Amino acid sequence: MAVDAVTTASGASATGRARLAENFDTFLTLLTTQLQNQDPLSPMDSTQFTQQLVQMTGVEQQLLTNDLLEKLVSNTGTGVATAVSLIGKEVRADSDAAALKDGQAEWTYSLGRDASTVQLDILDSKGRVVRSIAPTDNKAGEHTLTWDGKGQGGSELADGTYTMRVTAKDSEGSTVTSNVYVDGLVTGVEQQDGLTFITVNGVQIPWDQLVSIRQPEEPEETATAATDTGSTDNSDDKTSSPAAA
Repeated sequence: MAVDAVTTASGASATGRARLAENFDTFLTLLTTQLQNQDPLSPMDSTQFTQQLVQMTGVEQQLLTNDLLEKLVSNTGTGVATAVSLIGKEVRADSDAAALKDGQAEWTYSLGRDASTVQLDILDSKGRVVRSIAPTDNKAGEHTLTWDGKGQGGSELADGTYTMRVTAKDSEGSTVTSNVYVDGLVTGVEQQDGLTFITVNGVQIPWDQLVSIRQPEEPEETATAATDTGSTDNSDDKTSSPAAA
């Protein structure tokens, strides 16, 4: 049976650290006992104790180095190296965070079943509700909210990262299950504290929160022609679920 090298190294490192801690505690106990019972007229030489402390410190540093190397190997095999291949692809992530830029932020949310009332609360980075929206289409399935970046009073809010909270109830007041997603193009990959993050629509999201990955759709010539000739601007066509503030 094949043995995974990283798993073996991890187990050996943990065992080594446990033994080191045990030996270090024993060493300190013996050192304290010897110092307490030494002959005051002929004190023991402290050089030997100092050398042993230095040696134990060196062993501890080696174990820490091994842990770092193990983390680097793990991240290279399953983290950044894999996440980089996502750049340029359309993804869906299980995340309630979206970036407000140029007066627009977008979320996708799903309802597990038909709801009687739904409230969408948009929160800033400090967790304060800056806008509450009550959509009128509360059927089971997926819905899209495109927020215009305006607060409850109609003032334009600063660009940044905002989160959305869904509160859905049925006619009997029971909670309707919901999920919030973010769809967008992956534009970057970054690693922080051993964790891999991907950038989607300007927001960093842990890459293990991805729900789906797909190739970007190439624009059709007919769609391009319609855009060039100019189409009717429907300002209400911002959400697939009509909402009233």
